[in-house]
Amino acid sequence: MVRKIILPLREYFNDTMIMRRSANRIFSKLKSHNIRNIIEPISFLLVFFLIFGLLAHRMGLSNMLNTIMQTAYKLLIDTVLFLMGITVLSGALGKLLVEFGVVRMLEKLLRPFIKPIFGLPGVAALGAIITFLSDNPAIISLAKDKQFGQYFRKYQLVSLTNFGTAFGMGLIVIVFMISLGYGKGAMVGLLGAIAGCVISTRIMQYLTLRIYPNFKIENAYPEDIHEDTKTISSKDSIFIRALNAILDGGKVGVDLGLAIIPGVLVISTAVMMMTFGPSGDDGSYIGAAYEGVPLLPYLAEKLDWLFELLFGFRHPELISFPITALGAVGAALGLLPEFGTRGMLDTNTIAVFTAIGMCWSGYLSTHTAMLDTLGYRKLTGKAIFAHTIGGLCAGIFAHLLCLIFF
Repeated sequence: MVRKIILPLREYFNDTMIMRRSANRIFSKLKSHNIRNIIEPISFLLVFFLIFGLLAHRMGLSNMLNTIMQTAYKLLIDTVLFLMGITVLSGALGKLLVEFGVVRMLEKLLRPFIKPIFGLPGVAALGAIITFLSDNPAIISLAKDKQFGQYFRKYQLVSLTNFGTAFGMGLIVIVFMISLGYGKGAMVGLLGAIAGCVISTRIMQYLTLRIYPNFKIENAYPEDIHEDTKTISSKDSIFIRALNAILDGGKVGVDLGLAIIPGVLVISTAVMMMTFGPSGDDGSYIGAAYEGVPLLPYLAEKLDWLFELLFGFRHPELISFPITALGAVGAALGLLPEFGTRGMLDTNTIAVFTAIGMCWSGYLSTHTAMLDTLGYRKLTGKAIFAHTIGGLCAGIFAHLLCLIFF
C-alpha cells in the first residue's frame, strides 16, 4: 500500500523537477537573448556617434559630409576605375597564358621552388608576376579561372589572396623609389616584401586549416574541368583562340572591378579620414576630398620609440606612409616628395617603405572584396590578420638588412 502511494509521488516530483529545469533553461536563454538584443544596438550607436561626433566636432558637420562624399567620388574615379582597367587587362593576359599552355609549363618549372617556400603550386608564380606588374585584384582574375585553379587545394586558393597582394603594384613602387635616387633601398625592400609574403601566406594557410581541416585534401575546383579546357576548338586558328581568350578574360575582369567597389570606397575613405588633416591654405577644413582628423599619426607619435626600434624611423610623421598604404599604396607614394623636401628620407626608410608598401599595398580596401569574390568571406578576418603580421615582418626584415649591409 505504501509502495503504491510513494511511487506516484516520486514520479510526480521527478516530472516536476524536469519541467522546472527545462523552464529555467528556456528563461535563461530568453534572458541572454534579450540582453544581447539590447546591448548590441546601444553599443553600436555609442561607437558610431563617438566616431562621427569627433569628426563632426573637428571638421564641422557639413565639411565632414562633403569630405566623405568627395573622397568616395575621388576613389571611385581615380582608384576603382584604374583597378578595373588592371583587372580587365590582367584577366585577358591570364586567359591567354592559360590557353596557350604557359601556365602548365610554369607549374612544372617552378614547383620545386614555390612549393617548399610558399606552400603553393608552381603556377602561383604567374600570380606574383601579374600582380607585380599591376595590382592586387589581378590575382583574382587567375584564381577564378578553373584551368588555373585546378592546381590548387582549397586552403591554397584562399591564401592566394595574401600571396598576390604582397606583390601588388610592386613595379610601380620600385620604379618610384628608384626615381627618388634610392635604388639600393628599393632592392632591399623587395627582399623584405618577399619575406613578408612567405609569412603572410603561411599564416593564412595555417589559420584556414585550423577552421577547415578538410580543405587540405579538397581541390579548389573538384568538378571535372577537362571539358572546360576544350571550350575553344583546336581546329580554330591561333588568332581566333587568342581573341576568344582575351574577350573571356576581359569579361571576368569587369565583374571583378565591380566587386571591389564597396571595399575600396568604404574602407579607404575611413582610413584616409583618420590619417590626413585639413587642406585649406589657412589650416581650415573646406570639405575637400582626403581631409580628416589625423588620429592615426597622433597615436603613432605615442609609440615613436617602438617604430624607431622596429623600422628605424627617426621621425613620427613617417608612420603615415604604412598607415596610408593600408588603404592605397598609390596615395602613400604621394607622401614621399614632401618627406624628401623635409630631409626625412634615407636608404633605410626607403627600404622599409618599399617592403611595407608592396606587401600591404592597400589590402584593407581589397581583401574583403577579393575573398568575397572567391566565396570565402568568412575568412576575411583571418586574411587581414595574417597580412598585417606579414607586412610588419616585411618592414622589420628590410630594416635588419639595412643594418647589416649599410
